[in-house]
Amino acid sequence: MELINCTESLLEYGPICDHCLGRMFGKRSHGLANDERGHALRVAHALDRNIPFAEERNPCWICGNLFEETGLWAGRIAEALAGIEYATFLVGCRVPPLIAESEELVWTDLSLQSPEPIKAEFNREVGKAVSGITGKSVDFVRPDIVVICNIPDETLEVQINPLFVYGRYKKLVRGIPQTRWHCRVCRGKGCERCNFTGKMYAESVEELIGESVIADMQAEDAVLHGAGREDIDALMLGTGRPFVLEVVSPRRRSIDLANLETAINRSAEGKVAVVLDHWSDRHEVETIKSEKAHKEYSILVEVDGAFSIDDIRNSLKSISGTTIHQRTPERVSHRRADKVRKRRVITIECTGVEDGRYVIDVVGEAGLYIKELISGDNGRTTPSLGEILGARARVVTLDVVMVEGVVPEKAGGDVQ
Repeated sequence: MELINCTESLLEYGPICDHCLGRMFGKRSHGLANDERGHALRVAHALDRNIPFAEERNPCWICGNLFEETGLWAGRIAEALAGIEYATFLVGCRVPPLIAESEELVWTDLSLQSPEPIKAEFNREVGKAVSGITGKSVDFVRPDIVVICNIPDETLEVQINPLFVYGRYKKLVRGIPQTRWHCRVCRGKGCERCNFTGKMYAESVEELIGESVIADMQAEDAVLHGAGREDIDALMLGTGRPFVLEVVSPRRRSIDLANLETAINRSAEGKVAVVLDHWSDRHEVETIKSEKAHKEYSILVEVDGAFSIDDIRNSLKSISGTTIHQRTPERVSHRRADKVRKRRVITIECTGVEDGRYVIDVVGEAGLYIKELISGDNGRTTPSLGEILGARARVVTLDVVMVEGVVPEKAGGDVQ
């Protein structure tokens, strides 16, 4: 349909503001705002038809003159974001269904090829106004804050996007889980079993690291994403385990990592130690979760019966470099799928004896169950040291001494 004829058809629907009129051709030409485009169409139509020109004074039948309120919405947003540290933002909106239905009706009726949705224009115009008030920039890819304008009920939703920190941690004491573990009885609600804490354990690596971060960054929470996890009764030593800490809804963002690292190590002294390497992102969370890094362990093993260190070493030779078949261990069968997994033992050797127990170093593929590699888990893991020796064998202590890095590290510092 020719442009002037199409404009005339649009005007016949009823009173329409310049924004909505111009938006019907919003993807045509460049360098014009929709209200400028709409005004130009209205003038061109009057000239072409040789009729008196008149501005539209009545409420727009599509938007109800919503665009007269962009300054009001911008002011509300600026006020809502006061006290939050951010450099970039993005505005979104929810419009009344009738508005969306009305403009879509026109698009269909007139077979319009280049309209712009009202949401896009509203978000842009309010965003420009907020930027003018606050001096902050709009970011369409990774904004620090997203603000949703609920137009029907005239409310705002402020979403502070998380920050991510990559580092490594050591766990220096046994008996602490990596992450918060909800009580199995009440599932986190609080009961007599958990002393109304909602947790199976009083503290975790996640909480010991996160406590200082939450306080310093005025965040709602901190979630630890680790490159695997050690058992509760294991230590994490050596170079530490790679992790990304997700800082949820931080009201402060310009934090010095060196100072934050010091605060964490002071707060968690004797239990957990960290090195914070760099600011991270969600992509690195996916990387450390998906990559299968090799891990090195130092374990102390107790074996029933009289075996020399050479007996142990010779038995381990038949395991080193082989693929192990492991059915889901009995100890985790309540939370893991029951299936047989194949995992490779890279190397395994006995390096000494301490008080009648054997010191064994293991390098294994990610997901290898070390305790079961030794015990056999009642035949669920094969081959195992216990199976080869024909004797009961069990891990007394287990320390993780190396977790292979899968993310490039900038500082390269060791966890002290």
